[in-house]
Amino acid sequence: MTIVSRPSHVVSFLGGSITQPVNPCRHGTPRPVSPWTGEPGTVGKAIVVGAGKMGLPLAVQFARHGWSVTAVDVNNDVVAAINEGRSHVAEEPGLAEGVAEVHAAGRLHATTDAAAAVREADVAVLIVPVMLDDAQQPDYRYMDSAVDSIAGGVHPGLTVIFETTLPVGDTRGRFAPRLEAATGLVAEADFFVAFSPERLYSGAVFANLSTYPKLVGGIGPESGRRAAEFYDSVLDAEIVAMSCAEAAEFSKIADTTYRDVNIALANDFARYADRVGVDIQEVIAGANSQPYSHIHQPGIGVGGHCIPVYPHLLLSRAPDLEVVAVSRRTNDAQVGNAIRTLEGLLGGLDEVPILVLGLTYRENVKELAYSRALPLIERLSFHGANVLAYDPLLSTEDIERCCATPYQWGQPAPLRAIVTQTADRQWEKLDFSLFPKLEVIFDGRNSLRGIDLPANVRYTGIGVQAATRRRPAGATGATR
Repeated sequence: MTIVSRPSHVVSFLGGSITQPVNPCRHGTPRPVSPWTGEPGTVGKAIVVGAGKMGLPLAVQFARHGWSVTAVDVNNDVVAAINEGRSHVAEEPGLAEGVAEVHAAGRLHATTDAAAAVREADVAVLIVPVMLDDAQQPDYRYMDSAVDSIAGGVHPGLTVIFETTLPVGDTRGRFAPRLEAATGLVAEADFFVAFSPERLYSGAVFANLSTYPKLVGGIGPESGRRAAEFYDSVLDAEIVAMSCAEAAEFSKIADTTYRDVNIALANDFARYADRVGVDIQEVIAGANSQPYSHIHQPGIGVGGHCIPVYPHLLLSRAPDLEVVAVSRRTNDAQVGNAIRTLEGLLGGLDEVPILVLGLTYRENVKELAYSRALPLIERLSFHGANVLAYDPLLSTEDIERCCATPYQWGQPAPLRAIVTQTADRQWEKLDFSLFPKLEVIFDGRNSLRGIDLPANVRYTGIGVQAATRRRPAGATGATR
C-alpha cells in the first residue's frame, strides 16, 4: 500500500468520462489488535455513522479488509435489514452480495445506538448529509445530530473521520470543539479528528474505492497519520496525506465547484452555438482534442447531492467568489431557458400536454435530490401546461408526489411536446406513432440527437438544433 503527500498522477477526462484501471488488492492477512493505533498491517473496530447509499458500501469495504464494523443509522428498518444480511440499497452493483458476505463472516452488524457502538470502536467514520437551507446556507441538522449521538462514547485513542463534504474549516472549527465540549477530552491529544471526503459515484462505488486517490487531512499530525493509516488498511487506491483538514476540505469543494463552473461555461457556449447555428457537441469534441481543453457537456440543469450544493458551501464562507456565484445562477437558469424555448415553439403553454421523461437527478439512480425535473414540472404547470411524467425507477405514487400525471409507457397520448430531463437509453425506443399530435422534442441532455423523427416533429437540444443534429448511424447526406 502507498501513502503519499501528492497524487502520483493526474488523468484528464477530456470533457467526458473515462474508465480508470482498478487497483488490485495487495493487502495481506491483517492482524486484529485492541486498541488500534495505526500500526501497518493491523485492524481494529470501526463504526460508520449513516448507513445510506455511500455509508453502507463503505462499511462493506472496511469489513472486507478485516475490520469489525458496526453500521449506525437512525432508521430501524435499515438496521434490521443489515442485521439480517440484506442491503436496503437496491441500485448499487455488488452491494447486496457484499453485505451478505461480510455479515455472514461476522464482521458487519448494525445498531441505532451510536454512543454504545463508538465506545467499543477505534475509528468512527461519519457520512451523513449536510445540505442547504432555504437561504442556501449549510444545514447542519443531521451532522450536528450525528456528532452529538457519538459524543457519549468518545474515548481516548478514538479517531473520528468526517467523509461528508463540509465548508472549509468545519472539521477543526465546528465539530472537533463540539466533541471536546461534550466529552471534556482534547482533540489531537486525547482523541483524533480528520477529514477525508468521499469521492464516489452512485452505480460505481466499489470501483471508485479501488481507483480514486483517497485524500486525508487531520487537525494535527497524529490525527492525519492515524486517518491515513486507517484508509491504507481498507483501500486499494493511493492514500494522499494532505497537510491539514482544511486542504482536504477545500480539495473536495474545489473538485465539485470546478465541475459546476465548467458546466455553466458549456451552457453559455451552447447558447452561442444556437445563435451561430452550429452543433455544440461537435464544437466540444473539437476543442477537447487539444489536451488542455476539458469542456464538460451542457444540459437542462445540474442535479444531485453534490454539484448543486457544494458551491454554496464555498460561497457561505466566501460570498465574493463571483465566478462561482454566476455559474450557480447560470445552471439553475437552464430550466427557465427551456420553458421560454418551449413557449416559442408551441405558441404558449396553456393547456398544452407535455411529457417529461426522467424525474431522478440522473438516469439509473433512484434519487430526486435537486433533480431539475421538479422545478421543470412546477414551471410548466405554472404556465398552464398539462404535465405528464415517466421514470422507469419511480412508481405512479412517486410521480404523483412530483405533481405530475403518471404516464404509462407505451400508451397513446395527445402530446404536443416531450422533454427529456435524463439521458436514459429507454427514450431511444420511443414509438412516435403513439403521439400523432407531437410537435416538439426538447432534448434536455442531447441524448436523442441521432434518432429518427417524424417529419412534423421539431427537434431542439441544448446547443443542438434541428439543422445541426447528427443523423443516425448509416444515414447519408448533409447534416445541415
